[in-house]
This record gives sequence, C-alpha cells and structure tokens, in this order.
Amino acid sequence: MSDNSILTVFLSAGLTLENLIFAFAIAALAGTVKGMVGFAMPMILVSGLSLFLPPDIALAGLILPTLVTNGMQALRQGVMAAWELIRRFRIFLLVGLIFLLGSAQLVRVLPQDFMLILIGGPVTLFALLQLFGIPIPISSATPRIEATVAAVAGFIGGFSGIWGPPTVAYLTALGTEKREQMRVQGVIYGLGAVALLVAHIGSGVMRAETAPFSMLLIPPAILGMWIGGRLQDRINQVTFRRVTLVVLLLAGANLLRRGLIS
Repeated sequence: MSDNSILTVFLSAGLTLENLIFAFAIAALAGTVKGMVGFAMPMILVSGLSLFLPPDIALAGLILPTLVTNGMQALRQGVMAAWELIRRFRIFLLVGLIFLLGSAQLVRVLPQDFMLILIGGPVTLFALLQLFGIPIPISSATPRIEATVAAVAGFIGGFSGIWGPPTVAYLTALGTEKREQMRVQGVIYGLGAVALLVAHIGSGVMRAETAPFSMLLIPPAILGMWIGGRLQDRINQVTFRRVTLVVLLLAGANLLRRGLIS
C-alpha cells in the first residue's frame, strides 16, 4: 500500500498517525492476551479503539485481525481436530450464527450510548464473576443450555464483535481441559468471525473505507499472538489471567461510563 493510500485510509476512518500507532499497540496487546488465554481479543480491541473512534469503525477494525488469529488458533492441532470440534459443538455454532447474523443489523440503528452500554455490560459482568470466583452452575452440556448460551453469545457478538465472555464461561463451567478449551475457542470464534465478516459486509460496517484499516491491524495482532504463545510457556497463567480480567474489568467499566454519561 502506497503512502498516499495509507493517508487516505487514515482520513476516511477519522484517524491521525498517532491514532494509528495507538491502534497498533492495542492490536498487539489484544493478540498477546489471546495468545496467553485464547480469548479477549475482540473485547480489548473494541474497548481500546472506542476510546478514539466511533463504535462502528472500532468494530470494523477488529473483524479481520480476529478472523485471522482465530483461524491460527483453531488449526493449531490440525484440520481433523478442528472438524471434530465443529461436529461436537454444532448446536452452539448454528444457534450462535443465527443470532449473530440477526443482531449485526442493529449496529447501524442503535444509538451510540446504548451500544456502548450493551458492549460494556457483559464485559464488566464476566470479569467480576471470574475475579470473585463465582462459578456458573452448569453440570452437563444439554442441548437447551448450549443453545441458550449460544443465543446470548451470538446476539452480543453480532452488534459488538464480542462473543467471548458467555462462551468462556460456558466452557469453564463444563470443566473443559486447558488445551482443548483453547482449541474449542479457536473453532467457535473462528467460525463466528467468518459470520461476523459476512454480516457486516451486509450491514455496511465493513466497507471500502474501513476494510484497509482492519487489514492494517492484522500484523500487530499476529505479532501479539506469537508473544502471548511464548509467554504462556513461561509465566504462571493463573496470575496472568487474573491481571487480564482486571484489565477487561477496567475496559468494560470505561465503556459503561461513556455510555451512561454521553
């Protein structure tokens, strides 16, 4: 991409050079956290980018980095392992897809302050529950429970790009083994990211003016994934995940604050 093309992207997305550098740093941080714990990239991206961009531009920015990094995570153990998880979680994926496609159309309709509250609320609630060690009372993966969680995750994910909290809570409640949980998250989020891209091409969020910005965030997100993967082998993950939850709590609370006082 030429310098003139990059400048055009900045201006069309309402960005300055300082904004873009900040966006790169946010994408790298989001990738690092995702490389460590398998989730939270969309939450960190939309929370961080929303500090200086409109919610729809922030949402567009997270779509392509999320798609690429989730594909990397889902296929880490190979295609057959990913396919087996698609078969196993087919109810979750189908119901989540339906609700995601439906709620994606709300992005262009919902008032900005209401959208910030809808995004910040689930993030804050999830972080608080996890920090205080409050378990989710799910003993088995019944079709009804799986469909309910998928509906919530898909509905939130469609208009915000965030479907991690209910998904992670569900997998954690089931006691899913760590490596399998990382792979499951990659598969669920990866297919969700494909659906999100398609949905927001239709909604107008992902368009000629915003797609280049989203593409520019892919390299720092991948770099962050690599760093996070290396750190995962060297740092106590329980401690790091707790720090991550504190960051997510602050990010979610900030979105709520902006939504409530705007």
